[in-house]
Amino acid sequence: MTNFFRHAEPPRRFNKARIFLTVYALMLAASFVYRHTRPAPPFPSEMQAVDLQAVDGEGQTNQSVRFAYQDVPASRPDEPVVVLLHGSPGEARVFRKLLQQFNGQYRFIVPDLPGFGASSLSIPDYSFRAHSRYVLQLMDKLGIQRAHFVAFSMGGGVALNVYDISPERVQSVTMEAALGAQEMELLGDYHLNHAIHGLQLAFFWSLRELTPNFGKLPDGVPFSRNFYDSDQRPLRDILLRFQPPMSIIHGPFDPLVPVQAATEHARLVPQSELNLLEGEDHFIVFTRPEKLAPLMDDFWTRAAQGQAKTRAQAEASRIAQSQQPFDPQTAPKAAGITAFAVIILLALATLVSEDLTCIGAGVMAAQGRISFMLAAFACLLGIFFGDILLFLAGRWLGRPALGRVPLKWFVNKAAVERSSAWFDRQGLKVIFLSRFLPGTRLPTYFAAGVLKTGFWRFTLYFLIAASVWTPGLVWLAMKFGAAQAGMLAGSSLLAKIAVSGLLGIILLKLLLRLATWRGRRQLVAKWRRITQWEFWPPYVFYPPVIIYVLWLGLKYRSLTLFTCANPALPAGGFIGESKIDILRGLAQTGLAREFIAQAVVIPAELTTQKRLAAAQLFLEQNGFNFPVALKPDVGERGAGVKIAHNEGDLRAYLTQAAGATIVQEYAPGDEFGVFYYRYPDEECGHILAITEKIFPVVTGDGRSTLEALIWRDERAVCLANSYFEANSATLYDVPTNGEQRQLVEIGTHCRGAIFLDGGALQTTALAGTIDFVSRQYEGFYFGRYDIRALSVRDFQAGRNFKVIELNGVTSEATSIYDPRNSVWRAYRVLFEQWRIAFAIGAQNRERGVRSVSIGQLARDIIRFREKAL
Repeated sequence: MTNFFRHAEPPRRFNKARIFLTVYALMLAASFVYRHTRPAPPFPSEMQAVDLQAVDGEGQTNQSVRFAYQDVPASRPDEPVVVLLHGSPGEARVFRKLLQQFNGQYRFIVPDLPGFGASSLSIPDYSFRAHSRYVLQLMDKLGIQRAHFVAFSMGGGVALNVYDISPERVQSVTMEAALGAQEMELLGDYHLNHAIHGLQLAFFWSLRELTPNFGKLPDGVPFSRNFYDSDQRPLRDILLRFQPPMSIIHGPFDPLVPVQAATEHARLVPQSELNLLEGEDHFIVFTRPEKLAPLMDDFWTRAAQGQAKTRAQAEASRIAQSQQPFDPQTAPKAAGITAFAVIILLALATLVSEDLTCIGAGVMAAQGRISFMLAAFACLLGIFFGDILLFLAGRWLGRPALGRVPLKWFVNKAAVERSSAWFDRQGLKVIFLSRFLPGTRLPTYFAAGVLKTGFWRFTLYFLIAASVWTPGLVWLAMKFGAAQAGMLAGSSLLAKIAVSGLLGIILLKLLLRLATWRGRRQLVAKWRRITQWEFWPPYVFYPPVIIYVLWLGLKYRSLTLFTCANPALPAGGFIGESKIDILRGLAQTGLAREFIAQAVVIPAELTTQKRLAAAQLFLEQNGFNFPVALKPDVGERGAGVKIAHNEGDLRAYLTQAAGATIVQEYAPGDEFGVFYYRYPDEECGHILAITEKIFPVVTGDGRSTLEALIWRDERAVCLANSYFEANSATLYDVPTNGEQRQLVEIGTHCRGAIFLDGGALQTTALAGTIDFVSRQYEGFYFGRYDIRALSVRDFQAGRNFKVIELNGVTSEATSIYDPRNSVWRAYRVLFEQWRIAFAIGAQNRERGVRSVSIGQLARDIIRFREKAL
């Protein structure tokens, strides 16, 4: 019964999930249908509507947009016209109480800007600029040539753009709690603000489209699009050019548009009149309209009579002041809604890079945009939830999740294994220590979840560590950002964050590593991998080789002629060839078979139990014992190759193997690489290069762990991570004094084997045997053998060795990786082998062999990469 319920539980969970998803999909569909078929709300009786051409960017489209507006007539037809522009979100009715303060001395035009109220809600462009063009179209429709404008909140951007497009139509502007200069909005930087508005838009769009809300939730998408589509950067220049009278009315306690925006606008517009209404906030237009009406009435009257100042009449001192550059010290600190948005943005950013976000927050604090406490709290909040999620991912998903997206992008499987071992040895204190050791945090927290660490104990330890680390890093970044202020004066906040963040993260990583012996050894390893060419990554080393191959392709009038070098192998052995097919090709004759390591391929389609049975049958039929070699049938650079020392290793490998697997007899002894070629018109082939493969060892001192011995070794330190992965099970063992530990069993350079130039080992006997084996494989002319021999003497005598692998046209003469070789010698050898490949391909082309097309090679590469993923 226990087994029954254990196996029955996963399907039950699956059924619950399927039921939930089905119900959710049905409700979402019903919500969508309801929202799009329900009758539109009745059109307000006090409003009128006109059809205008839709605006998209700087032009108009053929689409029609309904523009709703209220036209409140004046007592006399010759009274001035006042256009009232609402904020976002908002509509014409926000001015209802304000309109009641006037008694017919003005004609008021009060629109619902497109996207809001009774106007069309779906439009191509929701920006301030587009709204200003709609307002001008409405004025044309109504025959209004000139008007006073009242701009509330977001309406400031609309009014200023109306002036920018048609300055002659603006008699005056009243900026009431209105936005304007970009530097005073949110974080003061367009790109950072754009990111905030983008997150806001994504949230409201998801709320509307991905929840079965049946239209009961407010639609925040138009409001979000309004700010996302808008660019406030040009508004400063418009303010500097603004000529008519301007009145600026603002509440000192405005939580949405800070009062500093009003003072900056008053500085930029020297003729402006600034009125700060004591004790008021952003919403005075509908909470205390009786305060606004007298100020507006007086200003409009004076503007109409020419008594309100224009820029031409402004005081010289104020004009001079307006020409001064923006002073960042006058920028407001984030508060209210802005502070909330900053907290969310920084918290989300920590999920991408904790340290970089802390440094960026510190720079923002140094610039005065946010307080130190807000910066530290936001970063700590994001780090707290991010680390909790990582811990829970380890607990709920376990190690198998490390091979899947997205965890495999961020957490290295081998690092988790090392952290697990570290955790076993050191206990909970590693959670605290990992916060201060580069590269250990993510794998350690995931490992803590995998090992079922107590949730509350884990939370306590990492919260203490994060509470020490985060404020400290933000504070240091703030001081560093302040020191960089002079160097980056005049740059945008985003540029300051980027430069200071890059420099800060480099210094942070450097100082943290210099602070510990392990960190200093990591720096030594990094430096040597940069300065010693044998450790260069392929994208650094291979460009000259690729250029030479392209030149050969032009010379021989075929970029893929090298694929003709080995007609027996698909594409000449370029990529994705089957290793078992090659081994079978070599063993076609009984005479050659004694030199080929026996192997069997186990299909991927079999169950784990059947795969294990097939492997055991192969061992029994051939009288083989453990160890055995295991490798993917299709692979490169030693990826996936492992030596199984017992049935447990075999089972573990076959359980995880994704593709067809080769089980091969283990050939003991020394390993060599022999690069062979033969021109089709020659009887005998040649050895281009021989590689002697050395398996590195470290010697114990009775005190140091294997990990410490690897860090201490002057060569092993360069490939420390490879050796850690290969020895994960014994990494924290302490070898006895004088005990030697071999670090790898696989003869692959990128996996840690040492390659030496073995050209001196070549003999006539060896060349003869290699040539004999090669000629048994019809259609093979060019490639590298990987060989295991019982001794160097046997190898030179061409006897008692086994070919464990043969690689085709893209194999290398790996003797180039001898540390004594210069990079120039390596290039000469590679150039020579590719010259030979093309020459052999040319001879085979004359014999009727057709080269593979570039398109087919590209498809082969894509197919191989997809299998590898």
